[in-house]
Amino acid sequence: MCRTYWRGTGDICVVEGVMGLYDGTKTSTAAVAEGLDLPVVLVVDAKAGMESVAATALGFAQYADRIGVDIDVAGILAQRAHGGRHADGIRDALPEDLTYFGRIPPMSDLEIPDRHLGLHMGSEAGLNRDALSTAAETIDVKRLVETARAPPEAATTERNTGDSPADRRVAVAQDSAFCFIYPSVLERLRSEAAIEPFSPVAGDSVPDADAIYLPGGYPELHGESLETGDTLDEIAVRAADGVPVYGECGGLMALSESLTTTDGDTYEMAGVLPADIEMQDRYQALDHVELEAQSDSAVAASGEHRRGHEFHYSAATLGNDASFAFDVVRGDGIDGEHDGLTEYSTIGTYCHCHGESGAFDRLLAVPSKDI
Repeated sequence: MCRTYWRGTGDICVVEGVMGLYDGTKTSTAAVAEGLDLPVVLVVDAKAGMESVAATALGFAQYADRIGVDIDVAGILAQRAHGGRHADGIRDALPEDLTYFGRIPPMSDLEIPDRHLGLHMGSEAGLNRDALSTAAETIDVKRLVETARAPPEAATTERNTGDSPADRRVAVAQDSAFCFIYPSVLERLRSEAAIEPFSPVAGDSVPDADAIYLPGGYPELHGESLETGDTLDEIAVRAADGVPVYGECGGLMALSESLTTTDGDTYEMAGVLPADIEMQDRYQALDHVELEAQSDSAVAASGEHRRGHEFHYSAATLGNDASFAFDVVRGDGIDGEHDGLTEYSTIGTYCHCHGESGAFDRLLAVPSKDI
């Protein structure tokens, strides 16, 4: 976690929380704030309250002591708060040790549209700059910056000392269908090999590489392009030739036989893995994941554990010949008990493996003939 934080190059890093501040156990936003010694700024919905906004903030601050979490709730940003009496009422109701950092006015231009798997990405639905400028005028940026403090130093991690990255190459799908890829994963891959990006949506030819990685994303929004292009067919040929291929979530979907959208449209995918994927109206899994390998695969040796997370709206109907590399210790996996659908030296998981889990080292370190 510290290494991820220190990876940034800016003067100030804003760490966005997930879910509520205390939701979860060892992986809550509060736990992250404690681990990095970060001050917490609460963004509180103030649409229908003044004193109640202060009461909410006070409760969040005091709850930390009750559960034994050492965090500093520095203050609040009042979301959807008007100026004048509304803002004054919130500010005056706050106790002295909770700073009022300002408000975010109720403006439709500041709303980000959502869809399955979360909000639209910034490149797809950028916010109006005039609206952002207006909102910035109601926030005390100077006080926010002054609240920031340096986190703990990151521990160093030994990297591969074998062949130089130039001796190995990994083809990584990167486009609007395969866009869920973490900087830590790219960093890990880059420490082991030269990254060769390609776009299945655009129909790119797959670069010559020692391994292929298909991250998660939105293949269901690009089914026609993926079906009519040549990229997935080329991946299928590489897979049959024994090239290690790892697809996670959206990558798993692309490696399957077919993909059916919520509109009922069905598209042919790569056909490497014996599964038909169908999108559902609500999410099928949302959890942290731990997997235990029951056999050797492109991302783990038998007996090894891999950790990550899962969040998806699709479900898989498996072929009779489906085989798995992992038992699920925590999470749902593909069928509730297993993850890591395998064929040749190819594996597809619903788990997004953490960059430091060992999955990506294994992907590049083990020749296909040894899997």
